[in-house]
Amino acid sequence: MRLFHFSDDPGIVAFEPRPVRIPSARAPGREWLNGPLVWAIDADHDFMYLFPRDCPRILIWAKPETLETERRHWLGDWRAVAYAERHWLERLEAETIHRYELPTEGFENLDDAGMWVARRRVVPTERAAISRLDREFAPRGVELRVVDSLQPLKSLRNTGLHVSGIRLRNARDWE
Repeated sequence: MRLFHFSDDPGIVAFEPRPVRIPSARAPGREWLNGPLVWAIDADHDFMYLFPRDCPRILIWAKPETLETERRHWLGDWRAVAYAERHWLERLEAETIHRYELPTEGFENLDDAGMWVARRRVVPTERAAISRLDREFAPRGVELRVVDSLQPLKSLRNTGLHVSGIRLRNARDWE
């Protein structure tokens, strides 16, 4: 297994645990997830972070219980789909982000969309600069779909798919 952290900062020497910037409502007993942690994503889900930091996006993939008809309708032959707003496309084509590989020791699996956390300082083992983000999806089996608005995709939450929304507060017309 490989774990990564993505950043627009090319000079991170170590990741220090820190609280999330905007706390989320957490299930009872999971409030600690808003506290000081180092966050990582596994290699199977790294496509979720192949975006400029503030880019709003919706990512979907099938769960084991997803009906085949629903999977084919939404995903086609792709393992996942990433939706981004059209006005972010230029930044996806132009910006460079940095993928830091992290040692797996000390990380706890959240069993949620490939997310892992550590409660201690983590020193990355490697850094890779990634440019032309728009070209990074297809090799991972993920289709990038550019849309005018993410708002109509709210209904995806009523499907049998896994739906992750990231930075949606930055989306146009998001309610």
